[in-house]
Amino acid sequence: MSSITVPAGVSQVLLHACCAPCSSAIVEWLLQQGVQPIIYYYNPNIWPREEYRIRKEESKRHAETLGIKWIDDDYDHESWRQSVCGLEDEPERGRRCEKCFAVRLLAAARKARELGIPHFATTLASSRWKSLEQIERAGRAAEQAVGGVSFWAQNWRKGGLQERRNQLLKAYGFYNQQYCGCEFSARNGALTKPLLRQQMRDAKHLHSAQLSAMSQHVVEQLAVRLADCQVLMGYWPLADEVDIRPLLNQLVRAGRTIVLPKVVDDEQMELRRYRSEDDLVEGAFHILEPAGDPFLEADQIEVALVPGMAFDAAGHRLGRGRGYYDRFLSAHPRLRKIGVCFPFQRVAEVPTADFDVSVDEVCG
Repeated sequence: MSSITVPAGVSQVLLHACCAPCSSAIVEWLLQQGVQPIIYYYNPNIWPREEYRIRKEESKRHAETLGIKWIDDDYDHESWRQSVCGLEDEPERGRRCEKCFAVRLLAAARKARELGIPHFATTLASSRWKSLEQIERAGRAAEQAVGGVSFWAQNWRKGGLQERRNQLLKAYGFYNQQYCGCEFSARNGALTKPLLRQQMRDAKHLHSAQLSAMSQHVVEQLAVRLADCQVLMGYWPLADEVDIRPLLNQLVRAGRTIVLPKVVDDEQMELRRYRSEDDLVEGAFHILEPAGDPFLEADQIEVALVPGMAFDAAGHRLGRGRGYYDRFLSAHPRLRKIGVCFPFQRVAEVPTADFDVSVDEVCG
């Protein structure tokens, strides 16, 4: 890694970090060179809030693992939005990106001066998707505006750090985001359905220890909403879905009619009555499904509980990509549909197509 050198006199640096994956190899290299990094997490551009929270927690976890100082600054996305107003349609590496860098690096320069740290740098310069020239201009402008601090303009892609980044990403099991951060980078084609699905899978892995408690909380909410429901369409959960089994069994004991979907002909779902777990057999994709007779009175169903990979405030739903629920719900448009998910699966915007069916409300 001899192609990267430490400027003379640098023994400590305030390192603006955009995420744990991008900072990991840089931090490791700095420590090896005897430079003490202080990680400064200031990224009000990241959207939605849950995405911001996940990235922040991963950065904090990384710093705590290494025993280095980590600083969190305000998440004021609306203020950031105002700073890039009029630049929303700019392409990646366009004027919006440079303005974004300027906002974040000005904050980093101010924090460095406040803490008495003479040098600041940014992990933004580790990404091949970013313009190094834009980053350096933003850093130099912040240096001049604040005074008393110096911007370390370093190309962190060199010296084998990219390869080391990928190694550390796997070693730490970092959540690896699928787009730059802001809603405009996502809407410009980065946040596709497959990428959002992967993002949600990564989030489930990150929250794996909390999924059971989250499920219980969601089930408690559903129990209140379904207090008067007599005929319910539920689902038998996969291991990574909200576990509504206790609710289904509770409603059965209360004398309610519960129906579950079963995949038939590899394309369609039909409903069958659920009375107990003894009714279930392994069906398509190793999912347990009811084996009884078809339930033909779909017009009697008062509520349908619909699982999904992600939901937004408008009720748009991201499924697993096979379209079973979309086809079924399209054929039964009068059903009241409640999307069921973990809290982190509620996102600002779900990519949609004409055939996607939205839910009426979301519980999670």
